[in-house]
Amino acid sequence: MSYTWAVQEQESRASAYTTLAAGDGFRHEIEIKRSRFITVLRRAGTEEDARALVSDLRREFHDARHHCSAFVLGPDRDIQRSSDDGEPSGTAGIPMLEALLRRETAPGVTDLSDLSAVVVRYFGGILLGAGGLVRAYSESVSTALELAPLVQRRRLRICAVRVPHAAAGRLENDLRSAGYAMAETGYETQSTVLRLALPDEPGDLAAAADRLAALTAGSAALQREDTEWIDVPR
Repeated sequence: MSYTWAVQEQESRASAYTTLAAGDGFRHEIEIKRSRFITVLRRAGTEEDARALVSDLRREFHDARHHCSAFVLGPDRDIQRSSDDGEPSGTAGIPMLEALLRRETAPGVTDLSDLSAVVVRYFGGILLGAGGLVRAYSESVSTALELAPLVQRRRLRICAVRVPHAAAGRLENDLRSAGYAMAETGYETQSTVLRLALPDEPGDLAAAADRLAALTAGSAALQREDTEWIDVPR
């Protein structure tokens, strides 16, 4: 398994949420009454990142009539924005935003965030009406989300383990085999610093400490560091 991590600067209420897998983004197109609706999803950590997707697509699809957008940011989903970009008010951006907010990532769970969505529309000559536009933009985003690769992003406690260089490789393999997620490894003059990403719960931390003691005959101990957000494959 591969993991992506980032330092957590401010504790959020949420300890986990779902987002788009890291990469260039995801695209999906549908056609409704001759109009083309091209949905582009991209992961975004800031409003600047989210708005950059709109700018990029305006250049790429410069002859399209509309570039409607919506984005949700933050573990607590506290930043939410949308734009109709010339479509009748409330027929594009808000339905797109609602599609992001209502997307179930598990039964009864709606936690999608850090995601920017843009729907590029090429008008096909047939008017859809307000209701038709709402359905079209909502369906465009919902369908793309059904197909897009998603990952869970979890806030985990990083714990360091200092061991002699000669023992580091074997211990890391043992920890990975035991199912522990490993964060960045550091190197000091006399030792290698292995870092584990653990659920920030007393029981989980105690269990990890016991496992480490068993693997090293009590010669190594966990040292708690900061929390980080880590991508965990679904």
